[in-house]
Amino acid sequence: MTFEAILQELKQKKFRPVYFLCGEEPYFIDAISDYIEKYALADDEKDFNQTITYGQDTDTANIIANAKRFPMMSDKQVVIVKEAQNVKDLTGNEEKAAHLLAYIQNPQPSTILVFCYKNKTIDKRTALAKALDKHAALMFSEKVKDWKLAEWITAYIAVQNYRITPKAAILVSEFLGADLSKIANEFDKLFINVPPGQMIDEAVIEKYIGVSKEYNIFELNNALGKRESLKAYKIIDYFSRNQKNYPLVMTVSTLYGYFTKLLLIHTLADKSDRNVASSIGINPFMAKDYISAARNYQYSKLRHIITHLREADMMSKGIEYPSLEPKEILNELVYKILN
Repeated sequence: MTFEAILQELKQKKFRPVYFLCGEEPYFIDAISDYIEKYALADDEKDFNQTITYGQDTDTANIIANAKRFPMMSDKQVVIVKEAQNVKDLTGNEEKAAHLLAYIQNPQPSTILVFCYKNKTIDKRTALAKALDKHAALMFSEKVKDWKLAEWITAYIAVQNYRITPKAAILVSEFLGADLSKIANEFDKLFINVPPGQMIDEAVIEKYIGVSKEYNIFELNNALGKRESLKAYKIIDYFSRNQKNYPLVMTVSTLYGYFTKLLLIHTLADKSDRNVASSIGINPFMAKDYISAARNYQYSKLRHIITHLREADMMSKGIEYPSLEPKEILNELVYKILN
């Protein structure tokens, strides 16, 4: 099942007897688990009917025993196994797995059993996975690709009854990276101060999340792409004075990604907006800017820029010229890119 499908069922008060939430993206696992923990039972039912345990502190026998208990003064009970990937005998032990398999095939109707199996998945070919897929809610939580982060942010905002400009969504994705929990937390704090239905633009993002609408990695890429040297130097000066929010290692890494994409554009026969966006993995909103930037740099020049970026990466990590300050490294790098 998908995250959206499970969440929709939960909001309709449709609870399944077993949830197995696994995968590389912890945000979706936590969101489902937290919702069940918060809303499946009334507050006065939780003391006797909600059990939360951690994988390293339990085993399948104990989990099944908890799940088979009857609720007290309630129609149902909740058993949540957090960090379930640390339950030593959850997978790999055929004898004990058989007991879990038997429970999944015939679960206690009054129990909501939730496994939070983070940062890894179970083999879909196993009997356990097949039983979970047939008798339970099995979710594989996948990482959101970098180029889809802005799209995910837009969808998240819409569910909360807000709107966001494409540029503002990209600013947040570039500033906070692929940590969905961090992104959601920042927006949840923003929602406290911004009325529902309001358009969230770059000014709102700057005020409540702290991403400067003028001095950010998105604008640096844009300035370098257009070969606007004065603007580029102003931005890197700001970065140098704000190393906490714009560490040199991350700036160089992002620039490397940007210029690698420009290099790839030169290899494409079809340079339409749609094909460029899908081929190099960017938001379609940015395709025209990337195509225009690629025209401003010849293929041979971009290859040299990639070399300069690798050198800057070594320097930013103290491997070469450890005495150089971040500002010196950035200034030299931007000079080499533009000249």
